[in-house]
Amino acid sequence: MRYLFRCGTVHLNACTVTMSTSILTPLLPLKPISNQGTLKHAFQSLTVLSTHPLATPSRLEHAHSVLLDLCAAKKSLSQGQQLHARLLKSQLSAFLSTKLVHMYGKCGSLADALKLFDEMTERTIFTWNAMMGAFVSSGKYLDAVELYREMRVLGVALDACTFPLVLKACGALGESRVGAEIHGVAVKCGYGEFVFVCNALIAMYAKCGDLDGARVLFDGIMMEKEDTVSWNSIISAHVAEGKCLEALLFFKRMQEVGVASNTYTFVAALQCCEDPLFVKLGMEIHGAILKTNHFADIYVANALIAMYAKCGGMEDAERVFESMLCRDYVSWNTLLSGLVQNELYRDALNYFRDMHDSGQKPDQVSVLNLIAASGRSGNLLKGKEVHAYAIRNGLDFSIQIGNTLIDMYAKCCCVKYMGHAFECMHEKDLISWTTIIAGYAQNECHLEAIYLFQKVQVVGMDADPMMIGSVLQACSGLKSKNLIKEIHGYVFKRDLTDIMLQNAIVNVYGEVGLIDYARRAFESIKSKDIVSWTCMITCCVRNGLPVEALQLFYSLKQTNIQPDSIALISALSAAASLSSLKKGKEIHGFLIRKGFFLEGPIASSLVDMYARCGTLENSRKIFNSVKQRDLILWTSMINANGMHGRGNEAITLFKKMTNENVIPDHITFLSLLYACSHAGLMVEGKRFYEIMKYEYQLEPWPEHYACMVDLLSRSNSLEEAYHFVKNMPITPTSEVWCTLLGACHIHSNKELGELVAKKLIQSDPENSGKYVLISNIFAADGRWNDVEEVWLRMKGNELKKKPGCSWIEVANKIHTFMARDKSHPQSDDIYLKIAQFTKLLENKGGYRAQTKFVFHNVSEEEKTQMLYGHSERLALCYGLLVTPKGTSIRITKNLRICDDCHTFFKIASEVSQRSLVVRDASRFHHFERGLCSYMRELGCDPEVESPSFTMDLIILVLELSCSIFSACPHSVQRIKNFRMASLTVLIDFSIVYGILGSVLLRKETHLM
Repeated sequence: MRYLFRCGTVHLNACTVTMSTSILTPLLPLKPISNQGTLKHAFQSLTVLSTHPLATPSRLEHAHSVLLDLCAAKKSLSQGQQLHARLLKSQLSAFLSTKLVHMYGKCGSLADALKLFDEMTERTIFTWNAMMGAFVSSGKYLDAVELYREMRVLGVALDACTFPLVLKACGALGESRVGAEIHGVAVKCGYGEFVFVCNALIAMYAKCGDLDGARVLFDGIMMEKEDTVSWNSIISAHVAEGKCLEALLFFKRMQEVGVASNTYTFVAALQCCEDPLFVKLGMEIHGAILKTNHFADIYVANALIAMYAKCGGMEDAERVFESMLCRDYVSWNTLLSGLVQNELYRDALNYFRDMHDSGQKPDQVSVLNLIAASGRSGNLLKGKEVHAYAIRNGLDFSIQIGNTLIDMYAKCCCVKYMGHAFECMHEKDLISWTTIIAGYAQNECHLEAIYLFQKVQVVGMDADPMMIGSVLQACSGLKSKNLIKEIHGYVFKRDLTDIMLQNAIVNVYGEVGLIDYARRAFESIKSKDIVSWTCMITCCVRNGLPVEALQLFYSLKQTNIQPDSIALISALSAAASLSSLKKGKEIHGFLIRKGFFLEGPIASSLVDMYARCGTLENSRKIFNSVKQRDLILWTSMINANGMHGRGNEAITLFKKMTNENVIPDHITFLSLLYACSHAGLMVEGKRFYEIMKYEYQLEPWPEHYACMVDLLSRSNSLEEAYHFVKNMPITPTSEVWCTLLGACHIHSNKELGELVAKKLIQSDPENSGKYVLISNIFAADGRWNDVEEVWLRMKGNELKKKPGCSWIEVANKIHTFMARDKSHPQSDDIYLKIAQFTKLLENKGGYRAQTKFVFHNVSEEEKTQMLYGHSERLALCYGLLVTPKGTSIRITKNLRICDDCHTFFKIASEVSQRSLVVRDASRFHHFERGLCSYMRELGCDPEVESPSFTMDLIILVLELSCSIFSACPHSVQRIKNFRMASLTVLIDFSIVYGILGSVLLRKETHLM
């Protein structure tokens, strides 16, 4: 019996075993009955007793009664039915019929209980109570209340045991009005002060949401309040309503008045502590439990495991688990669930194996936890093993198992098995359809997701916001603007526009470039939350509208909504896009004032922002201030050095990173190759390319190949570069051919240039940059007919040349200039300054306009004037006009600075005695005392979209990485296999707040 108690067996079971033995013992001496052999031996004893000459009818009836109670306690329906069949041979008394009704109710056979109840001609109050108990046990609460009403109509005399049953039914139904009526009846019948009736009333009021009523009743039932159950009732009532602090205060009062705590008390108190805020109180309660004999109670131990698991203390949870003398299914499943929730997937898989080896057969909950662990860890093999286990044990018919399997295969990118798991489900609910649609959307099977959504409409099932969110992801992946509009209309017609879905609509419009639609959708949100603002800010940043993004951020600050880390990262990205150092510093100051920790994605964003604003030293200070540096921070700093021409520093950082056992990924090597390329470190770049391939087993992306071609081209190794391109294992992209063609033009290799130009024409007809590059090469050779043909082809493909644009920040305002722009209010003064300053450079610095960089069939004079109107010169001269002498001038340009302007700025820095910082499409140029920090080995044609696009792509990936890591700091561990050419990314910020959704990437993207 001590063993049974340790295992937490209900005390009634132990009493029943003792009673059955004592009844039969006077007639037939029996040996002590074990837990496993109770029913079998009891039936044997009953058979002997029924044939014993001294067995009286009353003794036989009593023995049958005890045995029926034992069947009810053990939920042994088959044995109970055998006993019922045995009793049918004789006339059933009302007493035994009542016992049978009770037994059937406890065993879950409501139909048998109801049939027997209807056949009874004589019913006592115990019979009515037994039938009501059967309804309650089976969850038929409305039938229980109806039975109570029938009792009242028939005038059945109620007893104290009637009220707890019907009150439980009222609580489950939330019928506080009916419960209050029954409360009145209980008082009239004189049962209002019975402790167990009061406890039932407290529970009923609490479940109906009337905690005040429950508290008033508790305060008035007993002056001394010495009943433990009453205290348990009021504590449990507050726990059920989420009032954990109030529940703990009641627990404290209970200890103060000296009422003894039991198992239910400790379990309820521990449930209150399933929050990190109360973990210390939970540990104190654990200490109190250790001082009592409850430490061995299985229910208390299970509650301790759950408490520690939900507070993130898995080591303590495992320690409690290992100390348990006896474990049940709840023990194992609670531990497995905690391990999965705390992302300890490997430990969960190990404990599942231990569970199986211990002889405890895993049940449905165990399998669900293991499937979830396999999916979240990306362990496809283990997921298949668990799936096979579920099939062998008949668990695969469960809808919950089927839905979790779909999700697991989706997370493991195994679309074939995902679809098969869905098709094999005998029954499908809304979650099934939502999960499969989300799985297809996340795995780039956008058309399949759309098809299944159409099928949902055909079967007549109503879509919910989570399903619509996944469909929007699929539409974004297809870049189908019309489909997105249709889904938006569908949402509007069915009034599905909750705040999360509205935010997703804003985001997806921005993703496909419909910024006006995104703005209107944003403005239509009546109660905007931080996600709404963040989505709109991010849309502006991604669509090249950094000024509008910063305006939105400042508007957000004027509301009562506090910006979160994701909104601030987006604002930093906007400031970086504008190279607006002042605004970047303002946001940095805001982060410090609001107490944000400058680490993780925020630190990476700050490093990137300062680097893109031209202050590499500030980037270095942020980097050095972070103690725990992750891969993204290292990559950001390597890229920062690369864009400023510090190739050797980038290499040094990479070596430090690997010495600290941080494993580089594709993006890290892309930043490193970019740094080597722009610093002219060809030998080092080739070596790191080999290290990436063979030491780290990373298969190069097209961007790595483009970097290598650029690296070789800059050193005039054109034949080697062409040989490299021909031997690429993938089809060369237009960016690769652009890079090589630009090098051929710079190094005057016309023969190879002709060959490369033909290859370029055949690739990517939607890229306007390649047409501009070819046109400029023809123009340099005076082949004006060919130039005209190229421009006609561009026009036929509805492509336009990207105009040159430069901007400068003065007095906290961004001033933008286009080539030969005269829209600025001080345009006349600017052009006058250009003329004067150019004359000064010619006289003092020996500047001469290099008209060979103007690729237009016009006169030399016109070419000179066109050079004078370049956007970066307009920005420079405006800066010279409005800023004090000696101050630095920072300019940003969307294209590469041409060679003539590069020379112009070098001489300007010496003549004006100013430091000039220019960020173009490729990198930074620091002009000082007539020198540039970067002497280009390989240039690009003026006002042309740069074929060396790597820097912008790295920046995009780093911004995305920071956003993802900030949104999902626990679940997103790494960004791997990230394709950056024609990058399509959808960050659905509803994920951040617990709503189904995901980051939509290209097919090669995996978030682990």
